[in-house]
Parts: sequence; structure tokens; C-alpha cells
Amino acid sequence: MPKIEFETKHEVDLQEPPQYKVLLLNDNYSTMEFVIEVLIKVFHKSLKDAEKIMLDVHNNGKGLCGIYSHEIAHMKVYQVKSLARASGFPLLATMEEI
Repeated sequence: MPKIEFETKHEVDLQEPPQYKVLLLNDNYSTMEFVIEVLIKVFHKSLKDAEKIMLDVHNNGKGLCGIYSHEIAHMKVYQVKSLARASGFPLLATMEEI
């Protein structure tokens, strides 16, 4: 039986998934200490990094917490909202596509 060979070429154009910035927004009620706590617990920031981001939020109205895929960014936004509500604060996070 003759051996049959096939040559196939598959070009696959793989693209990186879209990335999203997660930002904390300033409000007049959430304490600086609580914002630092959120940054450490939800975003796994060091105390030094959390303090810097907290000051960005306080002074500039928002601060960058990290850059993530859509699913992870959405989860981080949800975690911030849940933790804030459970603690009685109106702190909000948003996500923006890069």
C-alpha cells in the first residue's frame, strides 16, 4: 500500500487579550487607612506602594492599582466594592481598557 503524505500549513494569528487598568476613585468618606487596607488585601501591594497609590487617589482623584485581563480586572472591581460596602465605605474602583 503506497504511503500518502499530506502537507498542511496552518497560520494562526494569536493576539494578546485586551488589558484593563483598575483605578480607585476618591471620595470624601473612605479613610486613607481603609484605602491602604484594600490595596494590600485586594491588589497585594506592599505598604509603601499602597501608601503611594492612596496619595494618588487622594491628591489626583484616582489611582492606578494594576493592569489585568478583563476577567481579573472585573473581579478586582467587584472585590473592592464588596469590601467597601461590608466596611461601610463608598469606595469605588473602575476598569478602563488600555
